Amino acid sequence: MTARTHPEAPRGSLVSLAVAAGEFGVSIKTVRRRISDGTVHGYLVGRLIRVDLDELRQRMLVEIPTRNRRDVTK
Repeated sequence: MTARTHPEAPRGSLVSLAVAAGEFGVSIKTVRRRISDGTVHGYLVGRLIRVDLDELRQRMLVEIPTRNRRDVTK
């Protein structure tokens, strides 16, 4: 197995998968899936996997569209 390198080092804080999962209220397995499917980058620090919290916020948080309250008629 070969490690892929990211051309630019992350600018935010790297945290463990457990911390990232707790921050977003998801399981560690979900964070691992997002790394696996390419949604976010995982970084090896020694033998530990870390993720960038800023990148997670940008890529995992999706706003749910809602109707404009002014358009609602009674």
